[in-house]
Parts: sequence; C-alpha cells; structure tokens
Amino acid sequence: MLLGDRLFATPDELVDAYNEVTSDLAFSQTHFPESAVTPYLNDLALALHRDLYRNKRDPWMRLVTFWTHEVPLSVYEARRPLLVSLAVFVAFIIIGMLSTLGDPDFPRLILGDGYVDMTLENIERGEPMAVYGGDSQLLSFLGITFNNVMVAFRTYVMGIFTSFGTCYILMNNGIMVGAFVTFFIVRGLFVESILAIMLHGTLELSAIVIAGGAGITLGNGWLFPGSYSRIQSFVRAARHSVKVLASTVPLFVVAGFIEGFFTRYTEVGDLLRLLVILCSLAFVIFYYVLLPIKRHRDATSQG
Repeated sequence: MLLGDRLFATPDELVDAYNEVTSDLAFSQTHFPESAVTPYLNDLALALHRDLYRNKRDPWMRLVTFWTHEVPLSVYEARRPLLVSLAVFVAFIIIGMLSTLGDPDFPRLILGDGYVDMTLENIERGEPMAVYGGDSQLLSFLGITFNNVMVAFRTYVMGIFTSFGTCYILMNNGIMVGAFVTFFIVRGLFVESILAIMLHGTLELSAIVIAGGAGITLGNGWLFPGSYSRIQSFVRAARHSVKVLASTVPLFVVAGFIEGFFTRYTEVGDLLRLLVILCSLAFVIFYYVLLPIKRHRDATSQG
C-alpha cells in the first residue's frame, strides 16, 4: 500500500501509522492550533483513514494480501530463526541416525517396543509400510492433521519459555525421525521407506521446522529486545511469528490428506510418489525462500 512517497508493506503498518498520526494531530490541535503542522497532520490523517477504509471494504483482498505479502514478509523477518530451527532439527536427525546405527535397540527407546515389534512383523509379511493403512482414511486424515497441528502449536508456545523450549521440542522430533528412518535403512528398505515417509513428510517435517522458527522468533523477542523495551520486542516478535505459524496449518492439512489417503497405497508407481515429493519440496522452497526474498526486495525498492 502506497501513500505519497511512503510504502506500507502490510495493513498492520498502515494501522500503526494512522494511530501515530492521529495522536500527533490531537497534540498539535491542543497546543499549536495555529501552526502549519496542524492542517498537514489533519490531511495526512484523512488520507490514511481513506486508505484504511478502502481496504476494509474488500475483505477478500485482505485475505489474499495476507497470504501473498504479509506472511512472506514475516517469513523474511524470521529468516535467521528459521535457519536455526532447520539446523537444530537436522542435527538431531543425524544424532538419531547415528544412535540407531550404534545401538540396534535405540529405536525401542524412542518409538516404543509395541511399535517396533509391529513394524518388524509387517516387514516379515512383506508390508513394511503397513502402519500407514491401519485406520480408515478419513479417521487417519483427521487424527494425523490434528496431532500435527498440536505439535506445531506446542513447538511455537514453548518459545514463550525462551527459545530453548522450542529447541527441546525440535530435538525430540529430530531424534525420533532419525531413529525411524534408520530403522528401515538398516533392513535394506531405504528407497521404499524414503518414498513412503517423505510422500507426506516433505510438507509435514517442513511445517515442524517452520513452527520451530516461529517459536524461536517469539523467544528471541523476549530474550534479545535490542533497542526496544522487552515488552515491545516481545509484541513485535509475536506479530511476525504468529503469521509464520499460521502458514503451517495448510501444510499440515495437505500432509495429513496425503498420509491418510495416499501414503498407504505403496503399490503405486515410485515415479508418481517421487513427483509428489518433488512438487511439495518445490512449493516449500518457493513460498518460504524465494517469495519472501522477492517481497522484501520489492518493499525495499519502493519504500
């Protein structure tokens, strides 16, 4: 949104500017009613009000702007915490893999004896991924989606207790993923397991990392206020991080749909499953890497 020579990247910035201008206008009208600044502030407040009213009349455009501009800009603001989240998650995946390679019973400690024994029975029957076909498709979809959204929410909320809380959740999930994948790899099921797991896992694991980045952003706002007061820094971090967190919900819904309705059909061609994985990865790279950079450059060049 452009007002004069000033670009407002998001409606929130426009609202903040309107509040500041009206506050200054009230002060000027009270103490300097004859000053030339007063009519200038009045005109500026009217222009901001007009711009706000125009955007208010089009809620659908506001929704489109949220997903195409506000979320990518918030992702760009959170780029460093997102990288930290990814690094922590990958590091503990590697730890989970090395632990499983060093101790064959390690997956029992992480995944539980019941799950390991059931999976071993499935492998003996020649159906290593049968775990994905246990419940009805609809129940699987709803249960998986709800569980994943709750995991993301817990990962984010733990950021309130400093960023280390979020990193603890990432650690648990990373070790579990590493142990789970290596459990199949050591039994000669690398290709089958990767195609089945990453079919839905590309979006699901990406969303967990993104939720982790949002949680770290929230925690950093509290831990490292910089030139802001601690409360101001926390509110500012919450404003950006909650938008990043909200963007994970569609990812979990799609991942849950794939896991509930598609992953169980391991007999479908490997090429089709690989295509779904690559399309999912391409979307994540576009929306969470390329688009935020583009939106930031656009805002910088116009502002």
